[in-house]
Amino acid sequence: MLKKPAALSERLEILPDDIDPKHDWTRLNAHGVMNVDFEERVDFRRLHRYRLSRARQALRNSDLGALLCFDNNNIRYITSTMIGEWSRDKFCRYTVLTGNGEPHLWDFGSAAAHHRIYAPWLQPVCCHAGNVGLRGTIPPDQGLVKRAAQEIHDVLREQGVANMPVGVDVIEPPMMFELQKLGIDVRDGQQVMLDAREVKSRDEIMLLNTAAAMVDGVYHDIYEALKPGVRESDIVAMASKRLFEMGSDDVEAINAVAGERCAPHPHNFTDRIIRPGDQAFFDIIQAYMGYRTCYYRTFNVGKATPAHHDAYRKAREWMDEALSRVRPGASTDHIAAAFPKAEEFGFPNEMEAFALQFGHGLGVALHERPIISRLVSMDHPMEIKEGMVFALETYCPAKDGSGAARIEEEVVVTADGAKVITLFPAEELPIANRY
Repeated sequence: MLKKPAALSERLEILPDDIDPKHDWTRLNAHGVMNVDFEERVDFRRLHRYRLSRARQALRNSDLGALLCFDNNNIRYITSTMIGEWSRDKFCRYTVLTGNGEPHLWDFGSAAAHHRIYAPWLQPVCCHAGNVGLRGTIPPDQGLVKRAAQEIHDVLREQGVANMPVGVDVIEPPMMFELQKLGIDVRDGQQVMLDAREVKSRDEIMLLNTAAAMVDGVYHDIYEALKPGVRESDIVAMASKRLFEMGSDDVEAINAVAGERCAPHPHNFTDRIIRPGDQAFFDIIQAYMGYRTCYYRTFNVGKATPAHHDAYRKAREWMDEALSRVRPGASTDHIAAAFPKAEEFGFPNEMEAFALQFGHGLGVALHERPIISRLVSMDHPMEIKEGMVFALETYCPAKDGSGAARIEEEVVVTADGAKVITLFPAEELPIANRY
């Protein structure tokens, strides 16, 4: 049981300065990965105030009294804390945010004590050790889930929102059942958190741009290493090592797809050996300070056929048309209309073609708002806003089935339109180790 109420935040009132993203469109900086005293880089305390205030603002705009988050991305957004990536699928961390107090964080064992020392932006009384069973390995009947639900209810009661609905992002069934036993009205909180994360601040954009700069360098390494005899998995290993050396805190996935595996796209990598003339594409999904990349590039090995060049040219044309439509006030259906219909590149419907001609927001998660796709955008368009950051992806299979082209650009929506931050050259098909 919580022994005493947490002190209220000095920033309960959402001040205009807290939610001002402080955009500076005259320059989009990508600094080094270290902090320095001789130039202004990311202001992490300003970043924390912005993210917490955006979450509070989104909560107040909803009909919820509180947010309960188990998703590591949302926990980091609200509390500016993280522990090992191993925790991502364990449901061993959670945070509660009400409109009336500081975020409460329950973390894995001694991590709570660590936060009390090293996270002064959180009030020590709000940092708790917690455990809800590690995906059922400690059975619910041993009482941990019931205890956690009661502690959450105590916070809601102390903050005066116990009778209001609670929005949850993701949750295990036993946890939801225990909350409901206490009379808590559990609702969907994912949409509220996605509302909060939609517009990025200057600091977030700097982190996203730095993350993209890391991948710029890795693609040059791939360009030099891509030759016959190398396996797809070798490229993945090399790229992963390089990213961690540069400061990545999570290499979430790297797709490496070559030759006949390019069509249809399998979204993975294997031990396939690269051969002369192969078309090969890669997607690097990684995070720097929690901010993610999704960044495809296509290469040919030594040489390219007319079918390969034609596929790449079409993928580039679709990309350029989509980029030209990005601006504040535009709608996602207008951008999605730049992409070909599924039937035009070999698929029977938009569901099977989903994520091949595609746009998706980037931030602390791989997929944020907006989602841009013929599957959903034509009937349910969303507005493009200044300060959004998203990736646009195109795909075109070679007519002879021997390969496919995949291009992806990450863009910042500025006052004047799209600013591309993925800078490894992609205007024409790159030929690695040309014969």
